[in-house]
Amino acid sequence: MDSDLTQKSVSFNSARFLISASRLDECPPDIGAEIAFAGRSNAGKSSALNTITVNGKLARTSKTPGRTRLINFFTLNKENLRLVDLPGYGYAKVSRDMKDDWQKHLGHYLNDRRCLRGLVLVMDIRHPLTDFDQMMVEWCEHNNLPLMILATKADKLKFGQAKTAMLGIAKKLKEFQCVEHLIMFSATSKLGLDECRAALTNWLEPPEEAAPL
Repeated sequence: MDSDLTQKSVSFNSARFLISASRLDECPPDIGAEIAFAGRSNAGKSSALNTITVNGKLARTSKTPGRTRLINFFTLNKENLRLVDLPGYGYAKVSRDMKDDWQKHLGHYLNDRRCLRGLVLVMDIRHPLTDFDQMMVEWCEHNNLPLMILATKADKLKFGQAKTAMLGIAKKLKEFQCVEHLIMFSATSKLGLDECRAALTNWLEPPEEAAPL
């Protein structure tokens, strides 16, 4: 087996915690490539990250919405490639001032982070396109940032219901050019996992840059 990981394709199984940041100036050097994960509180963002990386302890999961309060960076096996877990928003039980502070620093990250290659927006397939989701879609459209939507918790619906929900989401998003991927996803059944990983790989290392198989 070739031990030189730098010659291999990106390995999501290799994800390891790197650093947490509350402000842009605390983030790692703005080099390489990273993909950020965003989602309303309790949408299943942490579970999705843990499934993608095959590490149940990578991102904290909690039944208490809004537990993620920092920007958490995870490094991958190839140099300067990262996944980023952004703070969850919604009905977190924190003060208004703290929510405003999160919003400000999240805005700085999204607006000023040059190595950001794309955003993964995690939404519950049963409650899609909340006000927060719509805000993030419009932000990506305005800033020409590629967007992947993971419609999570698909296992909570019958397959026909899930397909109908996906068609409804697609119809509402058809005018947005930023949406490159819309994936039905389940952290429990692993539905959509391979499709998600392939799309993330293309963002982190485009085909012309990827190492040959």
